[in-house]
Amino acid sequence: MTIRLKRRDYDAIVAHAKAGLPNEACGLIAGTIAGNGKNVEKVYLLTNTDASPNHFTISPGEQLRAVKDMRALGLSPLGNFHSHPATRARPSAEDIRLAYNPKASYLILSLAGKEPVLRAFKIADGAAVPQAVEILP
Repeated sequence: MTIRLKRRDYDAIVAHAKAGLPNEACGLIAGTIAGNGKNVEKVYLLTNTDASPNHFTISPGEQLRAVKDMRALGLSPLGNFHSHPATRARPSAEDIRLAYNPKASYLILSLAGKEPVLRAFKIADGAAVPQAVEILP
């Protein structure tokens, strides 16, 4: 599975994550599924109600509004994203434990190095399987 993300949406996720420092930032992605790919059409930059550098909880009210907006636009929920301010772009044990949807893509943006690193995963049955990420112009 390949996650296709427009450059402007990638840049918005990076800016959201940097603005949230030192805490994790989070949000949802929506779009379409075509063949072996997920095309992200809209990114929802949401609030981490935990305000923590080590974990996140998406604001329930914001999540509900985002899902209603997805439905109104005819988009499918594709997954979520969150940042790791000081660790690599891979799911933590907590990320894996809390992954609830085996069809979702879980995007993790690391800000630990000089340049941000975005990776995607399918998480099911306690295992995280990498998915390709393609940043489109």
